[in-house]
Amino acid sequence: MRESVFVEKPTPDPAGLRKTYEGGELAEEALPADPLEMFAAWFADAAGLAALPEPNAMVLATASARAVPSVRTVLLKGYGPDGFRFFTNLTSRKGRELAENPRAALVFPWHSMHRQVIVNGPVERLSREETAAYFRTRPYGSRLGAWASERQSAVISGRAELEERWAELARRWPDPATTPGGPEDGAGEDAVPLPDFWGGFRVVPETIEFWQGRPNRLHDRLRYRCVPPGTPGRGAIWKVERLSP
Repeated sequence: MRESVFVEKPTPDPAGLRKTYEGGELAEEALPADPLEMFAAWFADAAGLAALPEPNAMVLATASARAVPSVRTVLLKGYGPDGFRFFTNLTSRKGRELAENPRAALVFPWHSMHRQVIVNGPVERLSREETAAYFRTRPYGSRLGAWASERQSAVISGRAELEERWAELARRWPDPATTPGGPEDGAGEDAVPLPDFWGGFRVVPETIEFWQGRPNRLHDRLRYRCVPPGTPGRGAIWKVERLSP
């Protein structure tokens, strides 16, 4: 068994890791009426101007029926008037919690831009058809990975168990790119089927907050809140409120 080597390093003081946020501001008069338009503009900045490695990474917070919270990072796979979409193992902790308590919060932590976006609202399951359409776009290895992590969030014996499972699945469903016929003529396009335990969700926004870092910790926090009439995310009317930092 390989021995791990721990090298002691100086531990920085978290309280001393201060940064001054300069160069950004957020004013009510600059906001569009639709928060999705504002999100699209900031998301484009994160993906383009800031060149963040994974601008679609978002922190997802859920809670059980007993209000026990949990949090993790997932990837945004689409957004629009109906909400913010992601996919996951339905038997994972987040999948189980969303079944018990279908509400969630999202945070897009775009630190280098001194920005973040916070979304809160109810959660809906995506259709099997929409899930299957997305699953087919995933790389071959990622589709196998979904099957290999069937028991997501469960305790396993070690990494070897996971890798052996992946190799077993690769023998069952060979990569069409390396098999006769190949993917150019459609051969093996659906070689890895959609697992029954895998699906998608959308967070339907009731509130969307845009946070811009400012000097002296006097940050700009502007929140869109859905007000009657209208259903959140579908032709809703939004009220903009400034929050104290």
